[in-house]
Amino acid sequence: MAENLEFNKNEDQLKLMISEVKSKLDTIHKGGGEKRIAKHHEKGKMTARERIDFLLDKGRPVLEIGAFAGFEMYKEHGGCPSGGVVVVIGYIKGKMCIVVANDATVKAGAWFPITGKKNLRAQEIAIENRLPIIYLVDSAGVYLPMQDEIFPDKEHFGRIFRNNAILSSEGITQISAIMGSCVAGGAYLPIMSDEALIVEKTGSIFLAGSYLVKAAIGENIDNETLGGATTHSEISGVTDYKSKDDPDCLSSIQNIVDKIGDFDKAGFNRAEPVEPAKDPKEIYGLFPADRAKTYDTMKIIERLVDNSEIEEYKKGYGRTIITGYARIDGWAVGIVANNREVIKSKKGEMQFGGVIYSDSADKASRFIANCNQKKIPLVFLQDVTGFMVGSRSEHGGIIKDGAKMVNTMSNSVVPKFTVIMGNSYGAGNYAMCGKAYDPRLIVAWPTAQLAVMGGAQAAKVLLQIETASLKARGEEITPEKEKEMFEKIKSRYDAQTSPYYAAARLWTDAIIDPLDTRKWISMGIEMANHAPLTKAYNPGVLQA
Repeated sequence: MAENLEFNKNEDQLKLMISEVKSKLDTIHKGGGEKRIAKHHEKGKMTARERIDFLLDKGRPVLEIGAFAGFEMYKEHGGCPSGGVVVVIGYIKGKMCIVVANDATVKAGAWFPITGKKNLRAQEIAIENRLPIIYLVDSAGVYLPMQDEIFPDKEHFGRIFRNNAILSSEGITQISAIMGSCVAGGAYLPIMSDEALIVEKTGSIFLAGSYLVKAAIGENIDNETLGGATTHSEISGVTDYKSKDDPDCLSSIQNIVDKIGDFDKAGFNRAEPVEPAKDPKEIYGLFPADRAKTYDTMKIIERLVDNSEIEEYKKGYGRTIITGYARIDGWAVGIVANNREVIKSKKGEMQFGGVIYSDSADKASRFIANCNQKKIPLVFLQDVTGFMVGSRSEHGGIIKDGAKMVNTMSNSVVPKFTVIMGNSYGAGNYAMCGKAYDPRLIVAWPTAQLAVMGGAQAAKVLLQIETASLKARGEEITPEKEKEMFEKIKSRYDAQTSPYYAAARLWTDAIIDPLDTRKWISMGIEMANHAPLTKAYNPGVLQA
């Protein structure tokens, strides 16, 4: 009975969290709001999301990358929902593509720092997986009040055009549609693509608009004559196709994509997809709402993999990490998952769930190497508090074994996919393929927490530093004052561990319903299958 009560409490809490995610997304999807959408429609233009819906094949699955980008950021500038750009992976005429669409209802599609970061993420996905990339351009260019954070650095605005050149040189198709304003440096993006379309009356492209031309050289000219569809289709030759309106333009893109030839495949193994034998919806009740509580990770895995079957590797060894071969939507995968059970070893010692010990790191390293040898994509299921500390672990070589795991994972050549189910703390985030280690996709459940350490532990450390500083200045710290300081520090720190905080900064690609995990991994491997492995696995000196 107590188990049923716990299950129901977990289920209710996780469903509430998923409902909160969906509610926030509903607001984000409105971009700059209803009034700006109405003004957009008055100009005869579709919104970014309407354009994407028209372009993509109906009834096929879609992944949205970075929907929470910019969430609760730039408040002093009025905000930047979804980073002012919509990025999705979907199908056009049966071909998987990535689509990047400026949202002109958000500051006229201007580029904030997070906009640049999100565009670079889209191009990174296209390059890594050799996916055709479609740009639906409608942007006023760099957001000038923040130009110092978007213009000159290596990972800023200019990197976009460098990537245009790289994509082109590698034969990865880029198609741009100029569907609104396209100004200054932003004019290079569509014209550095392989083919460019422009919409009559609404599309324009120039290095300097009519006002700047007047100020710079004294010439009087209107924007349409300066850089409209007729000018660039019939006089300058800058664009390749002229479209009468948005639907006509999007239909032309569909026709172009429809003619693209087939791609060389990486050859990842896929069988006929089978649904899990155990109900995936039970994840809601099995996954604890309290992140400090333990649970049986294998029960979660069984509800993610085909027919609920996993061939476990080194089952009795290094038990705080689960490793094994399985299938997800037919695709063969190697799973590396943190085991959150408290485990009693053969020697009678207790091991904490979610902590990486030397034997666990050793097992994971060997398994990752095996998956590379067999050309099997890796799936990391994170719920990790870090590596084990203390004299016993240090004397046992935890640093060496942890380094070996990080080394093996870093040198892996098969595609990696990371799902942050719960905790993602410290070096555990790194070893379990955090963002710094190039997972093809990285997503978080609403229960995820990303930080150097947990909120309570971090708050205690920060409190000690702060109280010592105040006492050094002669201030008296009462127990009440200390408690108040602790709660304030913990609240601030907890806000930064939130999955929303991480997703806003693109540390993760999305916050997802656990039931969508199979879709994300399946489409991710299908995407990765576009890019044959060109590099042999070399484990490095630590694995020798």
